[in-house]
Amino acid sequence: MNTTQHQNASRAQDGFGRQVAARLTLGTAELPYDITERLRAARTQAMAKRKLVSAQPAPVVAASGGGTATLGFGDEGVSWWNRIASALPLLVLAVGLVTIHVVQNERRASEVAEVDAAILTDDLPPAAYADPGFTQFLKTSGTE
Repeated sequence: MNTTQHQNASRAQDGFGRQVAARLTLGTAELPYDITERLRAARTQAMAKRKLVSAQPAPVVAASGGGTATLGFGDEGVSWWNRIASALPLLVLAVGLVTIHVVQNERRASEVAEVDAAILTDDLPPAAYADPGFTQFLKTSGTE
């Protein structure tokens, strides 16, 4: 939403608010004094709260060239809490990747250890597995 559209929307909201306020004011003519005073106090409080809310800068999405957009935080900039919250997903991702790496390395090591244990506890000597004739032996003994 560009600045002109934002201003038009703000004007439309203000106009609607004025219409509602005028309509409510017309209906208060028949009400007792104590109720009209409570309504006046409530309106004053509502306007004070609206001014406080409108004084805080809202995040703004600004379009830049090349079809990209950036998120700005007005004149105040980004607080330390916002920076920490922005970096937290990256930190969680890095911890997750390191955890996955460690788990996979441990799994590979245990698989290699199982194969080594099977070779060392087998009846054949380990040198037999490296012999080219052993492969031929396995092929011929498997077909029989």
